[in-house]
Amino acid sequence: MNEQENKENQIKPKGGLMSKIVVFLMAVVLICLLFWVVSVSSKGEQISYDTFVSYTNEGKIERVELNAKQINILTKDGKWQWFYNRDSIEDDTLAVVKEYNKTVDEKNAADPSLQLTKIKIVPGTTTTFNILNVIYPVLLLVVGILMVSYLVNQFKGINRNNMDFVKNRARIIPSKVKFDKVAGADEEKAQLEEIIEFLKNPDKFTRVGARIPKGVLLVGPPGTGKTLLAKAVAGEANVPFFTISGSDFMELYVGVGASRVRDLFENAKKAKPCIVFIDEIDAVGRQRGTGLGGGNDEREQTLNQLLVQMDGFEQNEGIIVMAATNRADILDPALTRPGRFDRQIYIGRPDVKGREEILRVHSEGKPLASDVNLSDIAKVTIGFTGADLENLMNESALRAARFNRTQIIMEDINKSLVKVEMGEAKHSYIISDEDKKITAYHEAGHAVIGRCVKNNQPVHEVSIIQRGGAAGYTMSHPNDDHSHMTRGKMFDEITMLLGGRASETLFLDDITAGASSDIKRATDLARAMVTEYGMSETIGAVNYGGEGSQVFIGRDYQDRVSYSEKEAGIIDAEIKKIIDKCFAEAQEILTKHKSQVDTMVEVLLEKETIYKDDVELIMSGATKQEVEDSMQERAKAREEENKKRLEEEEKKKQASVPDDNYIDALLKIAEERAKQKNEETIETKVAGEKEKKEEPKVEEKPVSDKKTSEKKKEKTTSETKTKKVEEVKTKKTSASKPKTKTKTDEEK
Repeated sequence: MNEQENKENQIKPKGGLMSKIVVFLMAVVLICLLFWVVSVSSKGEQISYDTFVSYTNEGKIERVELNAKQINILTKDGKWQWFYNRDSIEDDTLAVVKEYNKTVDEKNAADPSLQLTKIKIVPGTTTTFNILNVIYPVLLLVVGILMVSYLVNQFKGINRNNMDFVKNRARIIPSKVKFDKVAGADEEKAQLEEIIEFLKNPDKFTRVGARIPKGVLLVGPPGTGKTLLAKAVAGEANVPFFTISGSDFMELYVGVGASRVRDLFENAKKAKPCIVFIDEIDAVGRQRGTGLGGGNDEREQTLNQLLVQMDGFEQNEGIIVMAATNRADILDPALTRPGRFDRQIYIGRPDVKGREEILRVHSEGKPLASDVNLSDIAKVTIGFTGADLENLMNESALRAARFNRTQIIMEDINKSLVKVEMGEAKHSYIISDEDKKITAYHEAGHAVIGRCVKNNQPVHEVSIIQRGGAAGYTMSHPNDDHSHMTRGKMFDEITMLLGGRASETLFLDDITAGASSDIKRATDLARAMVTEYGMSETIGAVNYGGEGSQVFIGRDYQDRVSYSEKEAGIIDAEIKKIIDKCFAEAQEILTKHKSQVDTMVEVLLEKETIYKDDVELIMSGATKQEVEDSMQERAKAREEENKKRLEEEEKKKQASVPDDNYIDALLKIAEERAKQKNEETIETKVAGEKEKKEEPKVEEKPVSDKKTSEKKKEKTTSETKTKKVEEVKTKKTSASKPKTKTKTDEEK
């Protein structure tokens, strides 16, 4: 069931119930008030029954109202008074009033001039016939019964809606993504296309004994396109595609996750053949009974139910389970075995060709300038995933819009690349000259060593502008993608990392804490060389590293050390040996190229940022002035290119917007063509009328004449055919005989 629908079902009954309860309570209160007002209608002050009798004998009473609980009297002076009513008192009151009225009639009959008035009796809700005393309890009883029954029904509905949370939250979402929008993963697409083809044409595979895979596990680093491939499968397959996250199964109460798994597969059975996609399956598929604190009952029960549904006694044929994760190493082995996830597709980082294709996909809808070369961008963005490249193109488009450009130029992409890798530049920070000098020497050390080592990588940019948490940065990218990391490359990498500290020790009075990150990275790489890669001559090809597991990830209960204290001392000595060797080499290179370091520092202090061409000039021995002149020339060339580009854009705009003269010319041409068409139609009409006039009138013949004429035509056609056959025969005979010219022939 849809999650939104579940929420609506849970919220609406509660609001309706509360409103209806309030309405019923208000109705009861109003009814009670009504009966109270009707029943309690006391007027004036209270008097005793004896006073009433004396008032009656004195002739002071004008009106008597009989009610259930009290008797109201109105005196002739306009005052209301009352006294409590009982059955005996009511009878006595009526008797007293009737006796008084009788005496009044007798006195008026004896002496009409007296004109005495009788006491008017108004019967109310008397005890003899009090309908309110009957309706009141009956009405309250009926209202109470209705309210209780309604509340019972509402609470049943609430309980029924509350049980909806055990149902699955999978959604069938249509996807517009196709495989043509997925680039850089040709082999992965081929494997998934095979599954889609199986769903569309199963006879092709069952004919040779093949069965459909029960599960497909997409494994790869974050951002490589696992979910995008799943969306493409949803867009290509003409079958229902259920999507759910692994965390949607988990709940506070034990057993809810297992119930949701059962409900998911029940819905999938009704819609088969179908595909069920579980994103981030490691949230529910971790190894059971491991990790800090032991196992999780809810997660383990959910996993057990998933294992049973995928491959248990009950066969769920026609349901393909797809899942995605970037932590396949922590999944339970029972989940990843064949029969459940038959096929594991690894989606790695794209190569140069794949990155270029991904850039082309993400550049659709983004106008690129003529100087943008996507192949160059693909060469520079080594190690980028599809998500990184999409973010790069989006940042480039945002930068172009920020500068009010209608196209994305190469400068936008280069600046955005630095922003994505290092963070936004902090130009507003006020930095002292001493700090700038320290940063310049530090970054110059990195750049010079990176340019001079054997396995060097081209230095693309050096800057002393703060970005992110770094005071400066040196960006270098390899020329090609390398699948293997050699021992020499690792030594050169450590040497370049230690170049900043080596430059500080050689050219500054004191060292700083700015090299802490470089030292940590260099130490980690050296430790991996010794303990994992077997690159130490003393230790040899022995793995002393852990299995990469941590107690909080869910594999082991505690960290394990697989070597003795003696071996630990040897490992530490080998790590220090590598670090000392690389640090000494870094100092040697910087001492040899001291002039280049000083020149680079001077240029950095002046310009704050230098690029690949500037680094090459400095390393070739150019002076500061020559480097600055080169930078100015490149800046002028860029300005000219930008001007040309702007002029071309303006020309295109002007060409796209037609002038008034151009529009007038088009209108004249259209009018001339319309005139020509009108003249041609008139001429054709005139010619047709003339032909009709010149045609001879054909008299209609009777049917018999027509039949005779048709017979004559048939005879003539048969005669002509026989003549033609004879002529052909004579030609053949004449062709077989030798030709001789005669006078008759010439005359003919």
